[in-house]
Amino acid sequence: MRYLLMIAGSEEPTPEQLAMGCGGWSEDLQERGILVGGGGLHPPATATTVRVRGGEVLLTDGPFAETKDQIGGYAVLECADLDEAVGHASRHPAATYGTIEVRPMLG
Repeated sequence: MRYLLMIAGSEEPTPEQLAMGCGGWSEDLQERGILVGGGGLHPPATATTVRVRGGEVLLTDGPFAETKDQIGGYAVLECADLDEAVGHASRHPAATYGTIEVRPMLG
């Protein structure tokens, strides 16, 4: 089953955290055939939110939700079950300073 890991934080990573990146996490999982895809995102201020209401396209600069935590990156993993996906998520360096939401994907 595929799982989406949404990597979030309440503030921009420090220069040290950015320099560490995934600390080999991505490379290890990719070599083992577990990491299907993923990537980092530009800061939330660069987002454009799209809504359609009454047939009219409404654009808003910035993220769709005003929340403390914002998604900074994502990974798609192929795992046997939720326990395996959570185990991999817990070893991601961002789990030590942010949060990682693990969600099963449809299909």
